[in-house]
Amino acid sequence: MTDTITLRVDAGGQRVDKFLADHSLLSRSAIQRLARDGRVRVDGAAVEPAYKVREGQELVVDVPPTEPDVLLRAEDIAVDVLYEDEDVVVVNKPAGLVVHPAHGHKTGTLVNAMLGRIESTTGRESGRPGIVHRLDKDTSGVMVVAKTDVAQLALGRQLQAKRFAKEYLALVWGDPGEMSTVVEAPLLRDAEDRRRMVVRAGGREAVTRFERIAAWGGGNDRATLLHVEPVTGRTHQIRVHLAYAHFPIVGDPVYGRRGDRSGLARQFLHAWRLTVRLPHAGQRTFTAPLAPDLVAYLDTLGAPISQKPLFAEVA
Repeated sequence: MTDTITLRVDAGGQRVDKFLADHSLLSRSAIQRLARDGRVRVDGAAVEPAYKVREGQELVVDVPPTEPDVLLRAEDIAVDVLYEDEDVVVVNKPAGLVVHPAHGHKTGTLVNAMLGRIESTTGRESGRPGIVHRLDKDTSGVMVVAKTDVAQLALGRQLQAKRFAKEYLALVWGDPGEMSTVVEAPLLRDAEDRRRMVVRAGGREAVTRFERIAAWGGGNDRATLLHVEPVTGRTHQIRVHLAYAHFPIVGDPVYGRRGDRSGLARQFLHAWRLTVRLPHAGQRTFTAPLAPDLVAYLDTLGAPISQKPLFAEVA
């Protein structure tokens, strides 16, 4: 059965796809596909994605049912739970764990591990119930998973409004110096390799801030630990932006330095801290300690030749 979303425009001037993405759980790309199929209507008339809405207009979106491509079932997968209440589960995702079922990963995901706790039906047909944000398979760290539809909608709106405060740790080749750096570079999917993202004009806005908190070595082997704060949340954003700024992440097999001889089995990227307003518990900050394999790698580097006070919280 087709689901219908009905919204009233409270402020005009935005493209209809942007407005709907900000006020629903649908992605902007999904909305664009629906609009091109004639399923997005403004005051009864079908519109294109670029249509500019006006205050007071009624938007109706027909979302057709999708055939589930995975059979969701709970699985006994060990995941470190940092916090849980009636609305959310906050976990420390290990490297190697895929967040939700997808092509090539039908089972053995974080969703499968959490399914016994999740009541949400939103995203269930696509295999993503409870998922508000994601981490790459080989990125470890803190994630919040919604247990109910209400919580998923509330957290999704926070994420769209850039009210999630996400902090990462990344070890990179090179040294950006003492000053904080901001990368503002639009991202889109590489037309020649759909698994990669690239910096290109016409892509989606993407902003990343970072600063050095510790450094080791010198010359071509100079490595620095960065405190990274993504302002937006695009696919592979941190990895692409750091490579674009000429500070590729150590161990990154896709965007990393050619001839990387670190010996790391995955990219040195960890979602360290997350600050979010929970539906009933209010604003909370959750920290996932640096993953053991990353701690072990830092130990091989010895004592840093320079460090900032924040490094003491990490190490």
